Amino acid sequence: MKQKPMVILTGPTAVGKSALSVALAQKIGGSVISADSMQVYQYMDIGSAKITPKEMEGIRHDLVDVLNPKEEFHVVRFQQMAKDALEQIYAANKIPVIVGGTGFYIQALLYDIDFTKQECDSEYRKHLELIAKERGPKALHQMLAAVDLQASEEIHPNNVRRVIRALEFYRQSGEKISEHNKKEHAKQSPYNFAYFVLNEDRAKLYERIDKRVDTMIESGLIEEVKALRQMGCTRDMVSMQGLGYKEIFAYLEGHSSLEDAVCKIKLETRHFAKRQLTWFKRERDVIWLTKENYANDSGLILDKMLTILEEKNIICAS
Repeated sequence: MKQKPMVILTGPTAVGKSALSVALAQKIGGSVISADSMQVYQYMDIGSAKITPKEMEGIRHDLVDVLNPKEEFHVVRFQQMAKDALEQIYAANKIPVIVGGTGFYIQALLYDIDFTKQECDSEYRKHLELIAKERGPKALHQMLAAVDLQASEEIHPNNVRRVIRALEFYRQSGEKISEHNKKEHAKQSPYNFAYFVLNEDRAKLYERIDKRVDTMIESGLIEEVKALRQMGCTRDMVSMQGLGYKEIFAYLEGHSSLEDAVCKIKLETRHFAKRQLTWFKRERDVIWLTKENYANDSGLILDKMLTILEEKNIICAS
């Protein structure tokens, strides 16, 4: 059976993936699926740096602006929604272009990772949630490090939901979730794919991040978060854990000054970009596209991508 084509364009936050993905999709008859954990939410446009309809330039984008902020979005839901979108894209004889910086989501879709569904132990989960609430996320993270050091290194201490999932998995199966994921990741992809990682000089990237945060504030991020609060969104919701949202929430609730909140957003976003790059460096089959190697010319980068896609028989030679 012939493998279906798939193109992935990822990289750290603020590197310029969205514009390049639209240009690529226009060239290859592509349709975009967003692999972003925040752009999926409605009413969260500024803080998520959501691509606008104008910026889409007529290219279809799936998994953008489709969920209410009160809904939970996680890797299993992403995987299912993305597979549904893939069916429609292939039926239309288009090539899916997976775009976003959430590496775990991309990995789940590309290698069709099986997230074994086990019965939820609600008592144990409540116990873990209580630990996180009373003793803080770090205490919970230390529990994970004691049973699965690799998972603790891969999961940020503040990602309480994923830490709890890893502890639950270990309790129910006796297997480390890191080893389970490693076995799943060793599977061959069912797709004929090209996995591009866009990158640039670290100092330039950090400068772009800082400017983006300043632009978000100027564009009304504070008002956006105020509106979300009025809708009934609370700090403990999955959607409100996104960079920019939780810091502005803290400011609005009087826990920090605006200046401190903005500084924290910039710092946390730079740290996030660093973690993203660490993730992509561990991934196999990736093709690095460092902007400085192409004189920061998006046209040259696009030409290189098209050449590679032809070599991999993902698109026909022009």
